[in-house]
Formats: sequence, C-alpha cells, structure tokens
Amino acid sequence: MDIGTLLTRAGHRFGDRVAVEGTEPGDRRTFAQLADRVTAIAGGLLALGLEPGDRVLDLQSNSTTYLETDLAIRAAGLVRVALNHRLHPSDWERIATDSAARGLIYHERFADDVAAVREQVPHVVVVGDGPETSLEQLVAGATAGRLPVRAPDDLCGLHYSSGTTGHPKGAQRTHRNWFASIVNMTQDVLGGPPDPDADCYVHAGPVTHTSGLFVLPFLVAGARQIVLPTWDPQTFLEAVLERGATHTALVPTMVARLLSHGATREDLAGLKMLGYAGAPMPPEQMRRAHDELTPHLVQYYGLVEAIPPVTVLDAPDHERGLTSDPELLTSAGRPALGVELAVVDEDGRRLPPGEVGEVITRGDHVMAGYYNAAERTDLSKAVVDGWLHTGDLGRLSGSGHLWLIDRKGDMIISGGYNIYPREVEEVIAEVPDVAQVAVVGVADCDWGQRVVAFVTPRSGAGVTEEAVREHCASRLASYKKPKEVRVVQEFPLNSTGKIAKKVLRAQLEEGMR
Repeated sequence: MDIGTLLTRAGHRFGDRVAVEGTEPGDRRTFAQLADRVTAIAGGLLALGLEPGDRVLDLQSNSTTYLETDLAIRAAGLVRVALNHRLHPSDWERIATDSAARGLIYHERFADDVAAVREQVPHVVVVGDGPETSLEQLVAGATAGRLPVRAPDDLCGLHYSSGTTGHPKGAQRTHRNWFASIVNMTQDVLGGPPDPDADCYVHAGPVTHTSGLFVLPFLVAGARQIVLPTWDPQTFLEAVLERGATHTALVPTMVARLLSHGATREDLAGLKMLGYAGAPMPPEQMRRAHDELTPHLVQYYGLVEAIPPVTVLDAPDHERGLTSDPELLTSAGRPALGVELAVVDEDGRRLPPGEVGEVITRGDHVMAGYYNAAERTDLSKAVVDGWLHTGDLGRLSGSGHLWLIDRKGDMIISGGYNIYPREVEEVIAEVPDVAQVAVVGVADCDWGQRVVAFVTPRSGAGVTEEAVREHCASRLASYKKPKEVRVVQEFPLNSTGKIAKKVLRAQLEEGMR
C-alpha cells in the first residue's frame, strides 16, 4: 500500500473530521482538506518539471505545512530527503550533493543559511516569502488530478545519518517500509488502532525525528494530530490538559525537562501513552517518569536503516521491571510484530540466549540499502541476504527481550540525536595547537549522553578549552559540540598503540561517582 493511496482513502473516509492542527488560531486541516492540499502540492511539484524518483530536499521545522509537504513529496512518487534544521549548513550541502537532489522546499526563515543548497538544485519552492515559487502559489496553480499509484518497493525517502567516516549515508526507504512501520507501530507501540473519536497525538518533538513515525498511524485511523512548533514543557502540558492530546513520544531529555518543570500525574491524566526512544533512559529517571508523570510508558528501538519499531518495551514490561524484575528496565524490549531479530558472532552464526554479539534484523522494516552503496565499500555489506547488520552489540534472553550492550562503533546518542565521534574529532583536529583528540560519550541524566572531548597540545604550544569550543561552534551543529573539553598531556593507549577510549570513559564515570 503506497502513501498516496492511504491519504486519499483517509480523505474520503474521514472527510470533515479534523486531521491536523497547529498552535495558531485557524491553523487546522480536515482530512478532506489535507488530502486536497497534499494532492495539489504533489501535482504542483511534478508540474515544475520534477519526475518520479527525483530527490527533493525538505527544510522546515514543525508545522502543519511540514506534514503536508512530507506527505506530498512521497505521494507524488518523488523521494523525500528531510534536512534536519539543527544540522550545520555544510551538512545540508553534503546531503544535497550525495543525494543528487533536483528539488528543494525550504521555509523562509532558513533562506540565508540554505543559499548554497538553493544554487545546487534546479527546482525550488519557498514556504513563505522568497524569490522562488511559493508553496501557496504552487497550490493555487495546481489543476485537479489524482495521486499516482506507486508500487510497494518504489523508493519514497532517503534518510541520512553521518557515518563513522563523517560521510553522509542515505538509507533508502520504500512505501513497503512505511506500511510495515504503520502495522508495527499500531500493534506494538500504540497497542491497537487509535480511536478517531477520542485519541489525539501531539508532536512535541521534531517531525523529522521520532515523532514523525506517528503521522501515518494516526492518519490512517482517522485520529487527530497536534503539531507544536518547538518543544516547551508548558505548551505540551496545555496540549494534554486543554486540547485533548492522548499520545506522544519524547526523547529522554524531554522527559527530564518535564520532571524539572514539575509536571504531575494529574497534569498528564489524559495520556494513554508516553513513548520514548532515541537514547537510553537511566532506570532512576524511568522510575520517576512512571511515578510522577504516567504509568503508560512505552520504549521502542529502531534505526535509520530499520524503521522503528524494531523492539518494544511495553507498559506491562515497565510495571514488571519496577515491581519485581529491575533488570528488565535496562532492556530494549521484544521484537515487534513483523520483525525478525537475531544476535550473531563475527562469522554470522546465531548465538544462544545470554551471549553478546551483533544485532541483526530482517523484515519489511529494513531499508532497501544505502544510496550510492555500490561506490562505497563500507556501505555495500550492510544488508546481507535480507538481514541488516545494525552495528549494535547486544544479547537476547530466553523470553526474546533484547539488551543493547554497546555500539559496535563509538556512536554517542545525546538528546535523541546520533553523534559520531570521528566527525567531531576531525573538526577539533583543525585547531592549530591541538596535537591529538579523542571524543567520547558519557552518561548524562538530562541528555542520555553528553559529548566530552580530550585534547593534547602540540609540543611547545598551549591549547585552551575556549579555543576548541569556538572552533566547534563555527563548524558543527549545536548538539554535536562538546559539552566538556579536557586538556591532557598524554592519552592512555591500548596494545595496538591506539587511544584507549574505554579508559577515558571509565575515568569520566569514576569522576562522576
């Protein structure tokens, strides 16, 4: 089932019901209006000269319009490439180049920062005011038509994450992948289809991130969605208390902010589900969230390459973990309905329960491969015989629960965002007085993990924390910048002469005790 067909069906079936609303008065769409506008945007994009299969960059922050363009690009048979607005403009340029994008939709607030990307693509649409065709002009000029029907394995999205080499990796997602996510989300995360008469999802986090996974499950069920422009605990609470939001998903950092804000179970009594993902949540924070916010906690795990949920730790698991089996709180849960999961050794042999190895997964949720993988030997073997090799180390229990032990690489997850140390290290290495640098992640109650950089000065030179911070600010997205910089005279080395990052992490953790 393709996304355009699902949208058209929802428009016909739910008609005048409210589908999505923002925070400003009058900023709402019924299902019929949403279907009509998405169809018009899709037709307008094709009328510009874009052809099915062309990559279209989409640079916006949360809004009802963002949901429309998200759906329209994919429904038109084009390939959506979401640009995270928190990335550095140089990241956008690399993604635009790697994807060979031919289209760009951007919000006027990003006009200056996206200038270089605008010059790279032939077809540009601005949301708001700008020198190019505006989105509303596109809608007004569209002729009546129908969305094209796409095959399940047609590509509809490229989702980028930085590789350990610092180069962008575009995971290819199909209509089949998204339909699998709808089924698995509905069955295992939501616990059943949303009630169109009672349920409402609030997008408190970025639609480009984990929150966007809930757009289609609520759309096909005929249930309402609220889009908050930015994360703010008070606005979120108002969405629950005054606007009837019943479901949401947050990253642990946002949960910590709610707790700090003083939110209570009474405030969140209307919530039927508080999902969380994107980073580990410390057990103590999980207990506080359960006791002070809501008992309806659901954790889910997934990857850019394997659209979530891959595994789910549901509300009953949380209750059992908090009452009788505390180890369960550190689990990532059990495989979702349509997911196969295994743990294997370095030779690809399945390991028995309890043994640590690489986590692999197979099913309709697994990407169609990386874009340009044929030219990249580091990408060509990610999917073997249908099995995605995740790069995560873990173990399975006899009950099928997965425990994630560590990253096969050294990736850091901070505030729900993936950060690859090598990318940060390469930037810090540009500072003239830095001889060596090592970046590691350490546990943090607010962020899940925080980025810490260790640097050694060049012989006869001095390097300051301030100099490193200033350089990072000019070259990196804010969430990638080190929260702490430590100047040391030498690094601990392992048996092969490489910097022993495990020792650095242990030193940091020891200092926190």
